[in-house]
Amino acid sequence: MSNAENPVNPPDDAAETAAPGTNPAAAPDAAQKLAELEARHAEVSDAYLRAKAEAENARRRADEEIAKARKFAVEAFAESLLPVKDSLEAAIAQPDAQTAQVLEGVHATLRQLASALERNRVVEVSPAAGTRFDPHQHQAISVVPAPQEPNTVVAVLQKGYLIADRVLRPALVTVTAAG
Repeated sequence: MSNAENPVNPPDDAAETAAPGTNPAAAPDAAQKLAELEARHAEVSDAYLRAKAEAENARRRADEEIAKARKFAVEAFAESLLPVKDSLEAAIAQPDAQTAQVLEGVHATLRQLASALERNRVVEVSPAAGTRFDPHQHQAISVVPAPQEPNTVVAVLQKGYLIADRVLRPALVTVTAAG
């Protein structure tokens, strides 16, 4: 019996032994395409890992900068207060100073302190009498009857302070009673 007649032993022809519906010439193209895709995948994976590492480094550097900013935020403020301390120490070092001299020194020291606060954006809140009560910047300590419009400041008991538009301490005020 010949090979063509024997259904158990198919012919050795490669074109006939390929799976039905496949092109034997496509196998090398598929292998090449797979190799290209694997190379592209490796490139993309490498780029991803580099970008991820860069993002982590940027986050770490930003965290370090924030930590430094917090640590040294007070430095400029403290530095501006040192002359005030020096002036107070100089006043104490003069025990036999006359009252007028001490008062003049206190005024000079107060000007130094006001200047230091101003340089560091610390603003005084001292509303004038008749100013409308602002609960964001004022704290009412007492309410008194007065001929003024209700909820207006009558007197300031203690000045308040803002730093960069944020209340450090509200001004303690007396306000007029409503109707």
